[in-house]
Amino acid sequence: MNMKKAFVFPGQGAQKVGMVKDLYDAYPIVRELFEEADDSLGFSLTRLIFEGPDEELMKTANTQPAILTASTACCRVLAQEGLTPDIAAGHSLGEYSALVAAGALTFADAVRTVRLRGQFMQEAVPLGAGGMAAILGLAEDKIKEICADISAQGGVVQAVNFNCPGQIVIAGKIKSVEAAAEAMKEAGAKRAIMLHVSAPFHSSLMEPAAKRLAEVLDDIAISDAKIPVVANVNGKIETAAADIKTALVKQAASPVLWIDCTKTMQAFGAEAFVEVGPGKTLCGFNRKIDRKIHSENVEDTASLKKTLEFFQGVR
Repeated sequence: MNMKKAFVFPGQGAQKVGMVKDLYDAYPIVRELFEEADDSLGFSLTRLIFEGPDEELMKTANTQPAILTASTACCRVLAQEGLTPDIAAGHSLGEYSALVAAGALTFADAVRTVRLRGQFMQEAVPLGAGGMAAILGLAEDKIKEICADISAQGGVVQAVNFNCPGQIVIAGKIKSVEAAAEAMKEAGAKRAIMLHVSAPFHSSLMEPAAKRLAEVLDDIAISDAKIPVVANVNGKIETAAADIKTALVKQAASPVLWIDCTKTMQAFGAEAFVEVGPGKTLCGFNRKIDRKIHSENVEDTASLKKTLEFFQGVR
């Protein structure tokens, strides 16, 4: 049987020093990709990914190209081993990895673009002025209502990541996020966790970043996607170049509708999901969205072997 495969690509937060090093050592195709990243950026991203320091890798303008490169490396290895996606999506930054996998963006253009995207997002809001918090175990309507009440008092706070049932991330001005997090705990949230991030991603405070990103995307060639790619901003399949570009610009300052994205891939017929790149965050979301989803992940040689064995077994 030929099982339909969804490849899903992680976003910021999945990075760690030394990620995909064993794949780099084992596969010339990965070494070539890392060399292309270094050439495209004009500095050694390779050294930063493998040696750190951690605080440099954690800077948004470095994190974004690093995760894109690591994820694309995993994807290229899978392709070399005969495994390609029928449909793809990525969480936030991961959408760029998905578009590279779908042939809509070249890797060189994507790695330069996400480096700038990271810079623009960091510069849109002064460091320490914005924040994000994960809210666990509170209804979506209640979260939106509390955000609206606190925003009405003068500081923006919005629900920005609809990750899985029971987990929604809010973002905005730091004081408003803290106030909203407290109010949500009082309203019955199981937990409200302040996130270690450098900016309020996907909130309306990112509008300046979205405008600058639009200018960068004007200057690169975006092609029609060769496979369906599901956009964060609407949870719908986008394959036309013009629609992909519009979605990428909007995405910087709009919520990530990840639950919708996952359900769209299921409706398309995807039976197995592969998280391609560092970490297993999206596998975790899958379990909460629908326990019937079969998830694999590829981030090193061990997980690659396990994933390839699974698909060989179902063929």
